[in-house]
Amino acid sequence: MHVADYIVLFGYFLLLIGIGVYCMRRIKHQEDYLMGGRGFGKLLQTFAAFGAGTGSSDPINTARNTYTGGMSGMWSVMFWLFVTPFYWITAVWYRRMRHLTLGDWYVERYESKKIGAAYSIFGVFFFMIYGSMFFTAIATTAEPMIGETVSLFGNDIALKYVLIPTIAIVVVLYGMAGGLAAAYYTDLIQGICIIALSIMLIPIGLNALNSSENLNPGGNMSGPEVMHDQLPESFFEIIGSSAAEFSIYYLIAIIFANLAGIVVQPHFIATGGGSAKSEQDARVGLVVGNFLKRFCTLGWVFTALIAAALYADVPELIEHPDRTWGYASMELLGPGFRGLMLACLLAALMSSVDAQMVVGAGLILRNLYMPFIRPTGDEKEYLWVGRVVGVVIVGGSVVFALTIFDMLGQLQLTFWFPLVFAAPFWLGMYWRRATTRAAWITVTYCLLFFFVIPFFGPKVVPSLHRNQSLVESTIHQRTTTQVLVSKSDLRRKHTEALEAWSSTGLEKPHLSQDGTRLVVDSKDGKVEWIAGKTRQPKVKRSGGKSIYWDKVVPEDKETTFLTTLTEQVDEFTVQETLEYPVGTELRGEGNLKLNLVLYKPFLDMKTKTGSSLNALELVPKIVMPFLVMIICCFLTRPNSQEALDRYYAKMKTPVDPDPEKDQAKLAAAYADPGNTERIKLFPNSNLEFQKPTTADITGFVISVITCFAIIGFAFWMASLGIG
Repeated sequence: MHVADYIVLFGYFLLLIGIGVYCMRRIKHQEDYLMGGRGFGKLLQTFAAFGAGTGSSDPINTARNTYTGGMSGMWSVMFWLFVTPFYWITAVWYRRMRHLTLGDWYVERYESKKIGAAYSIFGVFFFMIYGSMFFTAIATTAEPMIGETVSLFGNDIALKYVLIPTIAIVVVLYGMAGGLAAAYYTDLIQGICIIALSIMLIPIGLNALNSSENLNPGGNMSGPEVMHDQLPESFFEIIGSSAAEFSIYYLIAIIFANLAGIVVQPHFIATGGGSAKSEQDARVGLVVGNFLKRFCTLGWVFTALIAAALYADVPELIEHPDRTWGYASMELLGPGFRGLMLACLLAALMSSVDAQMVVGAGLILRNLYMPFIRPTGDEKEYLWVGRVVGVVIVGGSVVFALTIFDMLGQLQLTFWFPLVFAAPFWLGMYWRRATTRAAWITVTYCLLFFFVIPFFGPKVVPSLHRNQSLVESTIHQRTTTQVLVSKSDLRRKHTEALEAWSSTGLEKPHLSQDGTRLVVDSKDGKVEWIAGKTRQPKVKRSGGKSIYWDKVVPEDKETTFLTTLTEQVDEFTVQETLEYPVGTELRGEGNLKLNLVLYKPFLDMKTKTGSSLNALELVPKIVMPFLVMIICCFLTRPNSQEALDRYYAKMKTPVDPDPEKDQAKLAAAYADPGNTERIKLFPNSNLEFQKPTTADITGFVISVITCFAIIGFAFWMASLGIG
């Protein structure tokens, strides 16, 4: 990078730290630090929700999957889309809770400080894992822009070991100083930067396509027309299988998992509406902020399509598609703007981590330190403890990022990790019969079946690794399809041929000037490919996925697969079934997938696809905690009627932005809790669903329509450049 780029980055860091110092002067109490005094309007709430939900991993994942498989790669980030309308309803919850942490809610609803403490520990681990994903993403993106190593004190050190701790220090400095207010004000700046990130490469990239002599000789085509000319038509399919990890089945399961788990993510108490001035501010901010991210995602997809057309033949990207965004930025932007781009990506990271740091600190402070360690401390002490805990949380994220460094693994963990506390939250929100003991049993069940038994069970019983009924894999198939080559395919093949040519002594591979014809000399003679006419084999492996373990391997590592069945599917497609030789001893490795073992008596798991297995694994994690808790609620003693009356009366009392008036309204509701029966959907029952208001229905319907509008916009983007 150029000196100008480093100046931009340095100035950006100073600005953020300055905001933190400024906000620090206004912090006197916990509510000031943890909730910013609940004084945020629609604008700041919008960018807070946008920032908290947008991480540096998002454009990276989108660009990677789009570069390798086309527009369907957008679902690696867009799977939250149809969860967004429900935010119109949930935003009101967090404002009416009137709590500083979600742990406080568990304490109030279940009359247990201990369950609040358990939730606080969960919340901190969640933040560490979630934050680590963002740190990993920014390091991955920065590598093609800065280099894989940096020189420090005369030694070459991997970039991630320098960049990640540096960013963490900046986040800690402004977040620790200014609390949630600093996070929100910086999120406003960082949100603008993220939006700029989402669009700045598009006009530059389209111009590069239009002006490229190799890709657009004569300059007769527009940028979108060049994309369609260069890329396979499959790249413009919105619903496809480009990203195997996010097939349609898995996406549906993820949507339900997110709907169940998002509400218990600890930062939602703040960014989900709890810090807003009013309920309407909470609703508008949360929904608009998240829809803003969905539109930005389309910008990332379009940018990645441009990169796929421009850099189809770049060896670095062929080998490391994670670097697509960083490479495009490096090639398309000039000095200073590269630093701005990196600052935008840093903004996406920081806008997620800063709020999580503050909220996580609040959890430990209010639900662990104050009730169990130091109940007699003063506000000054509590504020400093909160700041120290925030440092620890960010430090933990850094450690996870430097040790795991696997975005996909980190992302998948965040899908189901919140489900540990999901059932107690949902049932506690709407059902009076939800009990404290049932909540504890459910959390314990989730910990045992999600974590403890899968990890420690095989270590306690090593024979499980060799249990032949558990070392099964899905049917392993290799499908070879003769597909028409595109111009981008020829360019990629030309690059690969050049790398192999230098040591052969044969004639140099030749790609025609218009990119439609490639000739490669081989020992068997010349081979010619013509775009749109010549077919090339495209090999796709499917199945062979371990069902009940992370992976299954033969005891004899020299054992290889045999082709046991060959089938001609159609004129251009041959499908082969691969198996280990009969009698091969297999062993399972990694964690035992206990939730899939539940299906063993009922389903032939070998016939399932990998995406089906991923979906099936999520179903018990979503459903079973609810079933366990419902059953246990009927078998355990109900919570006190007085506490339940107060809680549900509060949740049915709209918030007044004036604190004194709000307290007066709450006092009246507590004095006559039975008055709220008239607004219940099922009066005189244990179910606490409220009758939907006109505002509830209108906002939800508009949000659903917006979801389909975004998908429609994606289809329109795909059609650009088609004559």
